[in-house]
Amino acid sequence: MERLTPLAAAFLHAEDVDPDASLSIGSLAVFAGPAPGFADFRRAVAGRLPLVPRYRQRVRRAPFDLAAPSWVDDPGFDLRRHLHHASLPAPGGPDEVSRFLSRVMTRRLDRARPLWDYWYVDGLAGGRWALLSKVHHSVVDGVSGTDLYRLFLDTTPEPGGAVEDAWAPRPPATTPLDAVAAVASLVAAPAYAARRAFGAPRRVVGLGTAAALGTLRLAGALRPVPASSLTGHLDGRRRYTWTTTSLADVAAIRRAFGVSVNDVALAAVSGGFRRLLVARGEDPAPHILRSLVPVSTRAPGEESTPDNRVSLMLPYLPVDVADPVERLMAVHERIRDLRTAHEPEAGLAITTLAEYEPFPFVSSVVHLGLRIPQRHITAVTTNVPGPREPLYALGRELLEILPYVPIADRVRTGVAIYSYRDALTFGITADHRVTDLDVLADGITDSVAELLAAA
Repeated sequence: MERLTPLAAAFLHAEDVDPDASLSIGSLAVFAGPAPGFADFRRAVAGRLPLVPRYRQRVRRAPFDLAAPSWVDDPGFDLRRHLHHASLPAPGGPDEVSRFLSRVMTRRLDRARPLWDYWYVDGLAGGRWALLSKVHHSVVDGVSGTDLYRLFLDTTPEPGGAVEDAWAPRPPATTPLDAVAAVASLVAAPAYAARRAFGAPRRVVGLGTAAALGTLRLAGALRPVPASSLTGHLDGRRRYTWTTTSLADVAAIRRAFGVSVNDVALAAVSGGFRRLLVARGEDPAPHILRSLVPVSTRAPGEESTPDNRVSLMLPYLPVDVADPVERLMAVHERIRDLRTAHEPEAGLAITTLAEYEPFPFVSSVVHLGLRIPQRHITAVTTNVPGPREPLYALGRELLEILPYVPIADRVRTGVAIYSYRDALTFGITADHRVTDLDVLADGITDSVAELLAAA
């Protein structure tokens, strides 16, 4: 029996507190035609399912919540409940894709079953077809979700290649204390938690003064952002759109200005939000947009391990800067300053400490925090590097991947950035009442074009 980490459990808590939230992450993989039959797709998934044991496990709460929820094998597991078939209405273009993706991702997954679903989708324009992967955030983060996704794909056009060897999950590193945790009974859980607490300093103190300094920086995020149309009540439904740019163009910008790909992507998002605010008649003030930016804390070789291993940064995106190059350099300097101040290490220290605290205490704190409407974060912006090599399913080439990030807790807009082969795709999720997503998407595209021209 493996227990959820406090971070993974927090995603379940967030749904418990907010009835309008659905915290599943996902992506729509679009393939070249001709579309295979649904039966062929089902057989392919069934053949690879043993590679992902977590997909046969469900969440079980401990009595009286005295310990963290655990992953347990689902005795009634039925693959048919997790594989679905949908046909898009004609013409199967971007509008139909957006409506389908937002509709499916809005629905919550059934907690009585393993927390994932796959949708086989045909009827896309040009004879294409797609696979929608939907997994609850308590199961995976963006990096592990992407890597698990590739377990069901091939690296060559011939189905059933060496993908099992290339992407098979690697066992997570364990310690003697972890082994004890696996067999500890509920009665022994409090005593076990105390023993772990004595072992915590070695791991946590190892993060050092850097984490303490970063915590001081994170404390600055307690300052509320100015009120704007970017935050407010969510109605439970979602909208989705996307825009794609050339990764080669982004790389050219990166080289010209000595920045990172992530800097360019965040600068493009900043330009898009600036245009959105101006179009709404709002002032793009310096501190109006603080974005939550997840940062992976995975060590090399841990990409395929189902879990949430992320920290965060909370930069203000420079929507107040009109010049695209100045905006890019502002992003670069702010991200550099946050890393220098060890803000990601601070987030890691906080989540690490939470693993050694009694779960009822941690759970109570999380529930209390989630019940207070937050006014400190305006958007979520996550960047997940994807594979550069072409991938295939049932002999069909994977053409593009559209990423989806969930939103909740008064954050009305989220942007997921995903690279595949030579493309960088910005998937935009918003509350259903946000009707001008095209302004944000066009602003992102034009921001990249302006930077490329300047480069």
